[in-house]
Amino acid sequence: MTDTPVALAVRGLAKSFGPKVAVAGIDLDVPTGSFYGLVGPNGAGKTTTLSMASGLLRPDMGEVFVQGRNLWHNLAEAKRMLGILPDGAQLFDRLTGAQLVTYAGLLQGLERDEADRRRDELFEVLGLTEAAGQLVVDYSAGMTKKVSLACALVHAPKILLLDEPFEAVDPVSATVIRSILVDFTHAGGTVVVSSHVMDLVQRMCDHVAIIFEGQVKAAGTLDQVRAGVSLEERFVDIVGGLPQRSGLGWLLS
Repeated sequence: MTDTPVALAVRGLAKSFGPKVAVAGIDLDVPTGSFYGLVGPNGAGKTTTLSMASGLLRPDMGEVFVQGRNLWHNLAEAKRMLGILPDGAQLFDRLTGAQLVTYAGLLQGLERDEADRRRDELFEVLGLTEAAGQLVVDYSAGMTKKVSLACALVHAPKILLLDEPFEAVDPVSATVIRSILVDFTHAGGTVVVSSHVMDLVQRMCDHVAIIFEGQVKAAGTLDQVRAGVSLEERFVDIVGGLPQRSGLGWLLS
């Protein structure tokens, strides 16, 4: 039992799209100051869970509490505490990168001068300064991911919900992003990231939940979930092992 307060609590979250059950009743407690990884195969329900936890998608059932406040009862207040990087979300890509991040800051109540100052610092750290005046529609996939992260960070949230934040990002930028996020947790912030890259989560996170078929199959500290083996081995064991491979002789001859 821990006395660490819970930054984000999810209770009985469920969501279906027609006959497809995406999330089938998920419970999670994310401790304040933790670096929490959600891992699972493609289609496991990670993105849907994060979308509901961030207020972007209304659940069919269940509740979300952000620092003890019911998300859907206090949506505007809760969202000010959240920094959100959705996977594949549409941006205002006819704005320049600089305009986009300033706009994100203004939407969160920052004064323009302060939003511009924070934006410039973020662009410097993320290696986007030279691209600040370019339209976002002309950004590469990695640059788009970084400017989306800048939008999530500019208002100094308490909790970051990041869906595949390292996808399409080059190794140098990924190292910089990891250091920002680690410093953020050391200062008392909370980070939740989704990924299907086990090695990345194992090196980065102190807590983890394995999600499969819309349910949490294991959750806790990294060591608790690993249970003495690598996270990848534990993951494969939980989700049912690897498929049998046969054929491909034509490829290997």
